[in-house]
Amino acid sequence: QVQLAESGGGLVQAGGSLRLSCVVSGRTFSRYAMGWFRQAPGKEREFVAAISGSGGSIYYAESVKDRCTISRDNAKNTVYLQMNSLKPEDTAVYSCAAALAVAPSQVKEGYRYWGQGTQVTVSS
Repeated sequence: QVQLAESGGGLVQAGGSLRLSCVVSGRTFSRYAMGWFRQAPGKEREFVAAISGSGGSIYYAESVKDRCTISRDNAKNTVYLQMNSLKPEDTAVYSCAAALAVAPSQVKEGYRYWGQGTQVTVSS
């Protein structure tokens, strides 16, 4: 069973930065495409960023692509999301997701395993 655990969320002022981490259990982390999604109150879960197992393919949502960087360290079974120039509209629960796939999906249905999420709150 694959388990995911996010950390790094918190309260930050607009314009600030946060680095989210997601540690994945298991010995075959490099075979998993990873994604970050977020869900704000009353809204649907939306795609933020995704990365292939090798790190060679990366995708971003238009709303964050100039402000976020997704990366992974396969030796540490960890995927990261660096978020800069945060805005109040970035406030949401951020979750990481894993899929045993070569190509990273940009839709939530493409992922089988999910973490519990970490809250990011951006104050104005």
